[in-house]
Amino acid sequence: MDSTPPPPPPPPSLASEVPVSEDKTVAILSYVTFIGFIVAVILHGNKKTRLGSFHLRQALGLWITAIACWVLFSMIPVIGWIAIPFVTLGVFILAVIGLIAAANGQMKPVPLLGEKYEKWFAGTFT
Repeated sequence: MDSTPPPPPPPPSLASEVPVSEDKTVAILSYVTFIGFIVAVILHGNKKTRLGSFHLRQALGLWITAIACWVLFSMIPVIGWIAIPFVTLGVFILAVIGLIAAANGQMKPVPLLGEKYEKWFAGTFT
């Protein structure tokens, strides 16, 4: 008989599944319009979860990125005005990807800047 204990389970990865018991409402609402984001922040204040905190940070990053791009591109004549619909579409696609991850209970960062959002907003919504 081998008396060595089994190896410990691997540490959870950033894109790991969250226990089913955690509430997904805040995570999902954070991506559904700016009003949904505000409602999610309020709900998160009452019941804080890791999943909710993660997706609030991701959504906050998307909102700040979108607003910064819109302001920047609106100041650039013609080329900037043409770029604004593409920026809007890009942010929408990233938000849908985040929404799908939230609905599945995954803590998966949005493509491109998701990992940066986690570093930049590490102290928020905890």
